[in-house]
Amino acid sequence: MQAGTIRAWGWVHKWTSLISTLFLLMLCLTGLPLIFHDEIDSALNPESWQPAHPGGAHLTLDEILDISLEHRPGEVPIFMSFDIDRPVVNVTTGPAADAPGPDMHFASFDLTSGDLVPPADRGESVMEFILQLHTDMFLGLPGMLFLGAMGCLFVAAIISGVVLYAPFMRKLDFGTVRRRQSPRLKWLDYHNLLGIVTLAWVLVVGITGVINTLETPIIDTWRTNELADLVAGNEAAFLAGPRASLDDAVREAVRLAPDMELQFVAFPGSGFSTGAHYAVFLHGDTPLTENIITPVLIHAGTSEVTGLRQMPWYTKALSLSRPLHFGDYGGLLLKLVWLVLDLVTIIVLASGLYLWLTKRESPRRRTTMSHASGAGSA
Repeated sequence: MQAGTIRAWGWVHKWTSLISTLFLLMLCLTGLPLIFHDEIDSALNPESWQPAHPGGAHLTLDEILDISLEHRPGEVPIFMSFDIDRPVVNVTTGPAADAPGPDMHFASFDLTSGDLVPPADRGESVMEFILQLHTDMFLGLPGMLFLGAMGCLFVAAIISGVVLYAPFMRKLDFGTVRRRQSPRLKWLDYHNLLGIVTLAWVLVVGITGVINTLETPIIDTWRTNELADLVAGNEAAFLAGPRASLDDAVREAVRLAPDMELQFVAFPGSGFSTGAHYAVFLHGDTPLTENIITPVLIHAGTSEVTGLRQMPWYTKALSLSRPLHFGDYGGLLLKLVWLVLDLVTIIVLASGLYLWLTKRESPRRRTTMSHASGAGSA
């Protein structure tokens, strides 16, 4: 590689790293507790709730829906979701189906009795603070897109670092750390070694992080294109008569996709449905497909299927990137691996900042020593 090319790649590595390092350090530090969010939630909220009738028959979804509306007179259902590990149904209601988030009310119900399930919200405010800082720095979509840009710079820094690694190590054996040299040279070797060892992981986490920052535009694109195509011709529909059985609608949706499981239901008038349809969302039943969602649109007056759509490739990429980013698909062992790699990445970022600061100080130090030497000889 020619000297000019090396200088150009060095310039790219230097500035992409410097611009993004502080934000990446913040993301790595806030990412540490988020890797173990399930374990932290379980520790802070030990499982004390038990269903009223363990092993007993479950109420129907229509019965749960009626009970939830009795608790919130004057409100309408917006969403219904389902716990994976417990016989619990979650119902979101509001003064109108298109009510904004702050006006919505979320409650959980025991499927065996219809009783309210107490919320497991101890420590929720702290974890929510960390999550929001990690995802958008409390700036909403602009913050997400800004962090996505920092992620792109991070990927550029990784690629440029790999390009520079070969000529740098031309005269050194792999893994060499010159411990007896100056501290700066020792940390340069650690920086290069740890960076190349964690190369694959940081690329995966960096790219999935960038994809996650595009969640809002991806979901909006899906809703205005593929989902809009599914409800085309039905958007103006309005449910004038009584609502058909929710259980019948869900059964019909599951019949169309027997290899999938129920995730949530959007009621007529909500942002994910029309004025006259249930939107039943199903997900895969394997670790690889559990984040792949398929919506089925069913008329809320007749329980007739209007249509079914598979997720497009870009929403599949978003769904798969979420658990991959946090190592949230391989159990505690994989999370521990993610923890170690995250800590190593923090060392790489901090050492890179240290190398830049000490390089800036070196010329000043040499100048000071030169002046001192001249004064002594005088």
